[in-house]
Amino acid sequence: MLSLRNITVAFAALALSACGINSVPTAEENAKARWADVQAAFQERANLIPNLAAVAKGAAEQEKAILTGVVEARAKATSIQLSAEDLSDPAKMEQFSAAQEKLSQSLAGFGRLLANFERYPDLKSITNYQMLQTQLEGQENRIRISIRDYNQAVQQYNTTIRTFPDAIGAKIFYGAKPMVTYKAATPGAEVAPSLEGKI
Repeated sequence: MLSLRNITVAFAALALSACGINSVPTAEENAKARWADVQAAFQERANLIPNLAAVAKGAAEQEKAILTGVVEARAKATSIQLSAEDLSDPAKMEQFSAAQEKLSQSLAGFGRLLANFERYPDLKSITNYQMLQTQLEGQENRIRISIRDYNQAVQQYNTTIRTFPDAIGAKIFYGAKPMVTYKAATPGAEVAPSLEGKI
């Protein structure tokens, strides 16, 4: 027969399991993992730029300003790093977003530069030129998807730490703070630069 003590212990264990002991860190780790995906996608894009720059070296003198802008924007974007602990700091997230947006805008200018390669038929036949076009477009899509997945994970985490009964464990055991979703600094900046019709 169950004693009062056993019932109390069972009830306490059930209450603790319903207070976010497992769900809060699970949601937090999921959001951090999705943020790592965002960082990896941005890093892959940054890694493509030296290859794009090498292909573009044959551009005319007046187009070198665009190339320089892309390289400088890449340097700025890769210099701003966020750790998992920074995901609850709106100012740091905004700074990171602004640097990535600047790089996206520079890449849109790079699309205009690539359009000028139409004048150079021999360049269009280079396999690397076509491969890099495809890689850049694909990478911009991967960035969009990883940002969407991160924002969904943050939404789930923020909901978990704010709803009963998980909110109890979130505050008492973890001191949980809401994470910041990734937002583009200006409207429309989350859309990948289109190279169609430009190349």
